[in-house]
Amino acid sequence: MATTGNSEAIAAAFADGPAFVPYLAVGDPDYEASMAYVEALERGGADVIELGLPFSEPIAEGPTIQGAIVRALEAGITPEAYFCFVEEVDVEVPLVCMTYYNLIYQYGTSDQQQPRAFVERAATAGIEGLVVPDLPAEEASPLRAACDEFGLDLVFIVAPTTEGDRLRRIMEQVSGYVYVQARLGTTGARTDVSDQTDESLERLSEWSVPKAVGFGISEGAHSERIVGAGADGIIVGSALVELVARGAEEGHPTDEVADQLEALSTELVEGAARGYTQRAPEPEAN
Repeated sequence: MATTGNSEAIAAAFADGPAFVPYLAVGDPDYEASMAYVEALERGGADVIELGLPFSEPIAEGPTIQGAIVRALEAGITPEAYFCFVEEVDVEVPLVCMTYYNLIYQYGTSDQQQPRAFVERAATAGIEGLVVPDLPAEEASPLRAACDEFGLDLVFIVAPTTEGDRLRRIMEQVSGYVYVQARLGTTGARTDVSDQTDESLERLSEWSVPKAVGFGISEGAHSERIVGAGADGIIVGSALVELVARGAEEGHPTDEVADQLEALSTELVEGAARGYTQRAPEPEAN
């Protein structure tokens, strides 16, 4: 059985139908525009928002999100600027920090380099959970302990090839929700839904933690298909980041890009709702 969730807000987000979990990198393309874009995601129906803390070596990311991270770093986003952003942004939905373990471990003074200092600051700022793509479950105990101490969830990514003892170790550590990677490779919007999604959801069915599927979702038809297959939520990053990137490259006004983000979010939420109505009813307990 997966670890009981620490965040009541994240649990509530998955409690009543499929959750929409969008991702944006904080500071992309600049601090003020980024804030407007995150707030647009909530207007579009976000239930949880993953906020990327930029790191110079984002190994799990494809070119789209790598570009967002470069722009955020060029805009001067440091861990402390990130936490100030979290404190200032005007949203009511729970916020999850997605970053890499080096930033977490190195945070704080030289004599206290450990996950606890980062997690304490994140909790103070208002973060409800962490996603750390490069942290193996076998090495997660210190971060898991810090998250439990300060009431944060620790979300792990499960790839289509994750199985056996490794899968069980992940599911014993995870809380809040599990990030189900829809396909192998790095992040990026796609034009189709991978058949690996169904297999991954079936493999995870014995665990009660919510399953949110990400990697490649870019339109309402995708979210309909994935939720119809049994996902408890959808995670969308690259399709949203592409709108931000295009706006930055072509000099579109912030309000215009925010409206586009809100519209795509609404489309994705409506697709998830359609998928939810197509599910076979759950068998009644005896």
